Amino acid sequence: MFKVCTLNKISQAGLRELPDDAYAVGDQVGEPDALLVRSADLHAMDFGDQLKAIARAGAGVNNIPIDRCSEQGIVVFNTPGGNANSVKELVIAGLLLAARDIQSGLQWVRENAGTENLERVVEKEKTRFAGHEIMGKTLGVVGLGAIGVMVSNAAEALGMRVIGYDPFISVESAWGLAREVERARTIDDVLGQSDYISLHIPLNDDTRGTINTYSIGLMKPGTCLLNFARGALVDEAAILEALNSGKIGTYVTDFPTSALASHPRVLGVPHLGASTAEAEENCAVMAARQIKAFLEDGNIRNSVNFPRCELGAPDGQRILVANRNIPNMVGQITTILAEHSINIADLLNRHRGDLAYNIIDIEGDVSHKTVDQLRAIEGVIFVRTVLPGAHSW
Repeated sequence: MFKVCTLNKISQAGLRELPDDAYAVGDQVGEPDALLVRSADLHAMDFGDQLKAIARAGAGVNNIPIDRCSEQGIVVFNTPGGNANSVKELVIAGLLLAARDIQSGLQWVRENAGTENLERVVEKEKTRFAGHEIMGKTLGVVGLGAIGVMVSNAAEALGMRVIGYDPFISVESAWGLAREVERARTIDDVLGQSDYISLHIPLNDDTRGTINTYSIGLMKPGTCLLNFARGALVDEAAILEALNSGKIGTYVTDFPTSALASHPRVLGVPHLGASTAEAEENCAVMAARQIKAFLEDGNIRNSVNFPRCELGAPDGQRILVANRNIPNMVGQITTILAEHSINIADLLNRHRGDLAYNIIDIEGDVSHKTVDQLRAIEGVIFVRTVLPGAHSW
């Protein structure tokens, strides 16, 4: 029986993907084979030798020590696209809130709720909250992953001109992007042409502070910036200076801070991007299915540290080998199997950066001795075997 420890409240729809007859699941499960997590910070957590996988029910993995997991042979999964529609809808809401000054109008009505003949006063005061339409305006989308594509398509459908930038756009995203969306060659092209700019890129050392004094200088006066990706993509001091000068007309963010929250040009949302029942359910189901596929069959999809590698369900015994991406690894593995008269029925090898992963279907059985020899190869990170419907070892 596989053991899965949940470190946050996980949707029951996701937990139902892990049947009771094959999985022990709960927040008190000890020595787990896998962890299911949402926001819990794992950086200070010790991982046991038996831990094989961590699945984050969400897209961001800043709460997981990826490098340490890679060194220990722990496959880390996320759920890209699981909360994409939820975030897209909030981005469009933020776009409209910024354009029409709806928030100020709502606040004024609440503050004046006791006013006599309020309906008449409303007609006199409504011009204070006049805004403008987004139709015909230009939206620049930085990052064309699952969320960026959805935002681009929705904005285009609302009549906006949309310019997208992503040097690493996937084939799947490219196919999903409305053909009317223009492709920018550089991020500078997006910043200089857009009335609204929406960020949809991951946070890492290369993207931290993407919006800074230089990039803000390229923008039109009064540009509206929307950030529903990660707070640190924007340099806080630079954005405050731009808000005070009017260079940035409005900053709509899902990551308000003490310095930003009270600024009159900031619309701070309390990190609600993925806070819908549907998004939580979708992400939990994806995460659970990815853990199940890896533990039972060794297949990897949506890992952030290991390559995508899928070979369906095994008919017989399957050997899984993760290793450093160095020359002659496959040769050494197959040589050992040949020495033990083990015939390979199918083999899939994939690599990602410094790591490689092999799924090897064999005819017959593999002994503990053979597995020990595979583990002894310099550069091998882990070796597992799986059988259809059985626990691995």
